[in-house]
Amino acid sequence: MFDFRLRVFHTVAKRLSFTKAAEELYISQPAVTKHIHELEQQLGMALFERIGNRIKLTRAGQLVMHHAEIIFTDYRNLEYEINQLKHTQGGLLAIGASTTIAQYLIPPLLAKFNQRYPDVKTSLTNGNTEQIEQALFEKNILLGIIEGSSKNPLLKYVEFARDEIVLIGNPKHVYGSGEPLSPGELRNIPLLMREHGSGTLEVITDELKRLKLKITDLNVAMYMGSTESIKSYLHHSSCAAFISLQAVQRELEAGEFVVLPIKNFRVIRKLHFTYQQGLQDKLAQLFIKFARQHIAE
Repeated sequence: MFDFRLRVFHTVAKRLSFTKAAEELYISQPAVTKHIHELEQQLGMALFERIGNRIKLTRAGQLVMHHAEIIFTDYRNLEYEINQLKHTQGGLLAIGASTTIAQYLIPPLLAKFNQRYPDVKTSLTNGNTEQIEQALFEKNILLGIIEGSSKNPLLKYVEFARDEIVLIGNPKHVYGSGEPLSPGELRNIPLLMREHGSGTLEVITDELKRLKLKITDLNVAMYMGSTESIKSYLHHSSCAAFISLQAVQRELEAGEFVVLPIKNFRVIRKLHFTYQQGLQDKLAQLFIKFARQHIAE
């Protein structure tokens, strides 16, 4: 339906690589070069400039990229509305979610969504909150689902659900006196923490301020990049870790971990859908509506 040359340009502009664009579009690199050359001839201006082995958009290229984003959003929304008239749903929906959400919360919802709308092709990538927001800016995904209180003014945030973060430990080891931990006792426990940029670390850092504690006041044994890595480590260690309750529900029920209460400390965080301001993708909105209706099931 759309001009394929514009799709080629858009892909090169996103990847800033003719080779990567060719791989993504399943065409040869000379074909990519030909499409870009024809588009530049049509517009009468260069869209890319070379700097050594790299390329970057010219001012004309930036202008074309801006309008290409609008055009492709309009195409997707047109496809959505045509499918509505035909009483079907179809199209591509690329979702990115923070690690904990992608591992434990979204897969069951995606399974229900794909069953309800089998002609919608979905994809799910994961990363920490910073990485998901960056993927939105780079147009690698249309919809993000994140943890934490990040508020970038270029993004719109819609509350999706709430999640509790708890401190867990290995039942083979003793932590404190058996009563809820005091700030002083918490300082002495070796802790595993999620990596910088993680939504989990962000909300823990904010909540610790109420106890007049900073991360640097704690005995952080290691920063780790995923909840699963932390859980695996805890099985063989006397460390403790702050983890989403959803991520350890099975292990708590099986007695593999125990919750370690902390005096005057409870972390309930909000999970948000996020997408670029002004880009109202109707397929993304369909998923948001569906997920909010089915999250409690």
